[in-house]
Amino acid sequence: MTSFQLYTSRNFPPLRGTLEMLAATGFTGVEGYGGVYGNRAQLAELAEGLAATGLVMRTGHFGLQQLEEEPDFVLEVARTVGMERAYCPYIMPEDRPRDMDGWHALGARLQKAGAPLRAAGLGFGWHNHDFEFIPQAGRAPIEALFAGGPDLEWEIDVAWVVRGGEDALAWIERFGGRITSAHVKDVARAGENADEDGWADLGDGIVPWAKALPALRALGVKHFVIEHDNPSDQSRFARRSLAAFRAL
Repeated sequence: MTSFQLYTSRNFPPLRGTLEMLAATGFTGVEGYGGVYGNRAQLAELAEGLAATGLVMRTGHFGLQQLEEEPDFVLEVARTVGMERAYCPYIMPEDRPRDMDGWHALGARLQKAGAPLRAAGLGFGWHNHDFEFIPQAGRAPIEALFAGGPDLEWEIDVAWVVRGGEDALAWIERFGGRITSAHVKDVARAGENADEDGWADLGDGIVPWAKALPALRALGVKHFVIEHDNPSDQSRFARRSLAAFRAL
């Protein structure tokens, strides 16, 4: 499934208009984040919009605190919109472990936080940025995180791996057995797209998608989520990136 991460459109309200634009562009699914189902009123609005446009939401993001403190609401969200997998996408800089033991402990914490979801039949895992690849004691923290969470799935954000200076294909090969979803976005060339925080429409950047996408498909990955962290025009990004994805 090719879907669209709704975080991309956080600066382009209303949500209903975004969903209608995405459906008209040719998307069949969207990925959620806390800003579209932070409470029951938002959840009801989202569910109504999905039903009206025919879009589905098979994956979504939830913060670690909510996963730990409100597992019942997380499950309510998942059941309401028909999610199959949930991912924890981020931790604030001040909360990030300072050593490999800390990253191992974070993996164990995520493992525990995902237990109610796994018990309900949902997949659960981690979504990376670049900070998990900043070496500590000669190793990447993501190694310790996965060691601490043996059942954690991985929603790989290939562009963040590249932006972190790493070989995305090598990481896909190393932890391919955990990858159940992938974020599909692009990194602009040096000095370009400063107004979009250095990101690019898919196909306009430096991420080796011609190699990465076949590698992910060979692993059986089914969920591909197109995203841009700060587009200046959501419609342009959605249209051009979906066309580029289909051409790969």
